[in-house]
Parts: sequence; structure tokens; C-alpha cells
Amino acid sequence: MEFECQERAEVAIVGQGLSNQGAELRIGDGSVEVPCVKLCYHQKKATLVAPSDKDLSTTTTTTHRYTIIDLPQALISEILNCLDPKELGLVSCVSTCLHRLASEHHAWKGFYCERWGLPVVFGGKTSEERSWKELFIEREFRSNTFLGRHSIDTLYGHTEAVRTVFLLASAKLIFTSGYDCIVRMWGMEEGLSIAASKPLGCTIRAAAADTKLLVAGGTDGFIHCWKAVDGLKNLFDLTGFQKEKTEFRLWEHEGPITSLALDMTSIFSGSWDMSVRIWDRSSFKCIKTLRHSDWVWGLAPHETSIACAAGSDVYIWDISSETPQAIIHGAHEGNTYSLARSHSGDFLFTGGEDGGIKMFEIRKHGSETNVVLISQWMPHTGPVYSLSFEFPWLVSASGDGKLALIDVRKLLKTNRRGLPKRVSSRIVEPPQRMLHGFGSNLFSVDVGCDRIVCGGEEGVVRIWNFTQALEIERRTRALKGMRLENRMRRRRMQMEMNAKSGRPDQCSIAAHKNPVNGDRNRAWHTKRRASGKAKA
Repeated sequence: MEFECQERAEVAIVGQGLSNQGAELRIGDGSVEVPCVKLCYHQKKATLVAPSDKDLSTTTTTTHRYTIIDLPQALISEILNCLDPKELGLVSCVSTCLHRLASEHHAWKGFYCERWGLPVVFGGKTSEERSWKELFIEREFRSNTFLGRHSIDTLYGHTEAVRTVFLLASAKLIFTSGYDCIVRMWGMEEGLSIAASKPLGCTIRAAAADTKLLVAGGTDGFIHCWKAVDGLKNLFDLTGFQKEKTEFRLWEHEGPITSLALDMTSIFSGSWDMSVRIWDRSSFKCIKTLRHSDWVWGLAPHETSIACAAGSDVYIWDISSETPQAIIHGAHEGNTYSLARSHSGDFLFTGGEDGGIKMFEIRKHGSETNVVLISQWMPHTGPVYSLSFEFPWLVSASGDGKLALIDVRKLLKTNRRGLPKRVSSRIVEPPQRMLHGFGSNLFSVDVGCDRIVCGGEEGVVRIWNFTQALEIERRTRALKGMRLENRMRRRRMQMEMNAKSGRPDQCSIAAHKNPVNGDRNRAWHTKRRASGKAKA
């Protein structure tokens, strides 16, 4: 048998010349059992090999048992590095030593960042006070709240349809705008209006923000920008009352701006002038222009590449060379209106005029890039105008006035490095949940902090708040833990009383007399025969 780590170390367990004695690696029970086997460890390769005939002659009557914790810690770390989160959690339950090694393993940071990026909100604690395993488990727990109870907050203030919403989770702020030409800032927790900009002179179809910069794109072809003000609680001075000049515009596009995105160094903008422009954030000058053959409806950048929806096609560009790596022709019937991308960049989601949603995997093999269709959904009867993704939930807003929530975990599996990979292709299945309550078009949606924010033709902003489900689930788990602890305490007290009085343990006797599988099945069949006789 051979067990290999493809990265920095390699473990090979080789059984040669052993009759009925195969080398065996058992991670589940915390042991490595290798009869009559030597352990040789090198810097690049650790090998368990069968001894020579001379060694076998001296050890035929002896069986050596090695535990995995006898291996060097560097080698154990490489073995644990090949496990997924579930397996790593199971290994931590084997022994005290493995619990320490598995709980403090650096792979937890990789698992977290591949799904959600670096954590921003820690619930009152800093990252130094909590381990990456704790952060990962909490975030996985929070991801189940979208199936629970919710409350709806309705924000009034816009006088016309809302075309764009953006949730800045790190600052707990929401930015909205639309046909009334005004950018509004709301508090995420209270749902109260904080500030509103002056009228910008045209419809605002796109907005994006981080803690340093807020941008809004207008149909007149400009990008209106606000720099964050140091010391200001809500980051941006939309009203212009501050003395500092933090408000300015970028002009290059020749048509309405339909999509915006930010990263640490660049601003990305897409327009109906059939181009995507990339701006340098330090100089605020356009440094690259990506030309398309149709109107640009959406974009989704990730590190050195950017996905753009132009007409019915989807382009994946290499930013440095300004060349398309792959093109998805006819992704939807009609225009492809919306894009979303996983944090790792491997998965791309598209929404189109046909009401469908598709999931693609972006595979890179050296210099080649291939795009493979993974799954597709048809949850809407109207165009899908907006998509937002936060692992594992994909949320869509449509012209039929509905929101669809799709859990993509069933379509993903975790390989030995913790990266999601394709399971099956072209699966069509219904979404896990649909949210109703709107009578008209929904144009934009965003997700984060256990909330879904959307805006549409009604001119109001709605926040679907799932924190109630989170609190209910926390209380339920706490009560279950208390009941289990009380049960175990009573069990220990009963065992101590039985030991003092010399009586046998009644639970052990009952378990011995009534094996779980055998007697339960026998009793079930007996009851079934008895009920059959009664009916007869």
C-alpha cells in the first residue's frame, strides 16, 4: 500500500516479502500498525519498508506496534495537510496529542480563506484571541441560518426605482441608488438612513465600496468617487459638509456604466460602450481597456483575471496581457445580465434574460484555461438581473419579483487540499428556498452578515434578516449541551453508587442482553406479526 502527499513531503508504506502482513495506516483510531517494518525518515521522503530476510528471522515472533504520534511532528503535519475539514475534525477527537496538532494546524486558515477570505467581523474578539478552527466552525454554523426564520426590514427614502444595492459588511453599512440620482447610506443594524448625496444628475446603475473608497456609476458615463475621511464614523462624507475635498469624478466611458468592482489596487468599470476599463487607485487614471463586441452588463474580477458579461457571451480575460483566456458563447438565451464568482475564483455563476442560472468551473492547465458547465437552475420566470455569492449560498434577484437561495455544497466536494472540485455536470435541480413578497422587478441583491439586501422597481430597500434563526439555533444547541451534560452526570453518579454497593451496572447488563441491531429488528418483526394476526 502506498500513501503519498504530493506537496512538500511524501509518505510511502511498502509491504514486500510479507506473507499475510500488509502495512496499514490507520488515522481513524490514531495508530499505524506495521508488523515487522522499519521506519526510515528523510527530509523529502519518509518510508516504511519491509526488512530483509535476516531481520525477519529475528523478529518472526515479535509484532511491533507504532502509533502515528511516534512520527516526527513535521511528518504528521504533512499527513494532516492532506485531509479535508471534516476529516481533520475527526482526527482531533482521537487523542489529546492529535487534538492539539489538528486544532492548531495551519490548514484551518486555508479552509477559511478559500471560502470567505480574511475575516473582518469577529463578534467582539480579535483574530489573535480565537483560533482559525474556531472561526471556521462558527462560519460554517452561520451558513445554515438562511434556512431558518427571518424578519424583513423595509427602508424608505428613494422616490423612484432602486437599481443598485451594496452591503459593506466590514463597516455594517448599506449603499443604495437608482433612478432618483441620489446615493443613500444606511446603517445595517438599525436600518436607519445615515446620509444622502446631492443629486448626481443621472440614473445610478452600479455602486461598490470598501473601507477606503466608494464609487457610483452613472448613465452619463462618469464614475463618482468618495474617499473615506479619517476619523469619520461612517467613513464617507456624502453630504459634502467636511472641509476636505474627498469627492471627484472619473471620465473615460462613452456610454452608461452598468457595473463596478474594487480590489486593493484597481477600480473596474463596465459600460454600454462595449468596454471594461481598469483604473489605478493611486493615480485614478485608466490604465487598461478591454474591448467587447456587445454591451457589457456585468463583471467579476479575481486577482489576475476578470470575467465580463457582454451580450449573451461571457469573457474571461487575463488582465496583464489584456487577452481573453476563455469565452463562453451563448451562455443564456438573450443577454447575460449578472455575474458572481466564488472567493477562490474557481467557480463562476451567470444569470440571464431567460430566467436561468448557470454554474461554471474555471480550470487552468498551465497556460490553457477551460470552462466547464457544472449545473444549471431555472428558478425564475423573469430575467435574472442580479447575483450575489457568499459560500455556500448563491442568491438571485429577478424580474418576477422573487429571490432564489441556492446552496452549492451538494455540487462541491473537498479534495485533499480543501479546494472545491466538480462532482457532476449539468444537474438541474430546484433552489433550496424562494423568498416572495414583491410585486414587481427586483434589480439588485447583495448578501452578507446573515442578511440579504435587495432593491427594485417599488423604490424601497428590503433587508431579510436571519440573525433570529442564528440565535434560536444557538439556544437550541446550548440546551442540548446542558441536557447531555446532566445525563452524563447522572450516569456517573449511578455508576459510583453501583460500585460502592457492589451491584452490577444495569445499563451494561441491558446492553449485553439486547444487542442494538439484532433485538431491535427482532422486536420489530414480532410486533409486525402480532399486528397482522390481529387484523386477520
